[in-house]
Amino acid sequence: MTQEDRAHLKKKIEDLIIKYDADIIETEKMTQPIGPENAIGRVSRMDAINNKSVMEASLRSKVSKRNKLKMALTQVDKEGFGLCTRCKKIINPARLMFMPESTKCIHCADKF
Repeated sequence: MTQEDRAHLKKKIEDLIIKYDADIIETEKMTQPIGPENAIGRVSRMDAINNKSVMEASLRSKVSKRNKLKMALTQVDKEGFGLCTRCKKIINPARLMFMPESTKCIHCADKF
């Protein structure tokens, strides 16, 4: 991976982290507790509770992805970045641009 490719990837990771930070803030707002004092019908309240659960799962996913991106950002300038942790072959640069947090090549990721 060339220095130019690394710089481009680093910029993309930084942009994604900013995006995920904003998404996390918005999602956290949608996971606030639903108080019983809200004058909504029983079915509507059940629906709101279900939606809250979906938003909580989405929040966990976004936080996990952001943390992986932050880890990738710390690794992007290191020598071994871009090598599969399993087979030690080069990870396709297109895969890294699509999923910068990838630590495995497509073949190894597909197996496990």
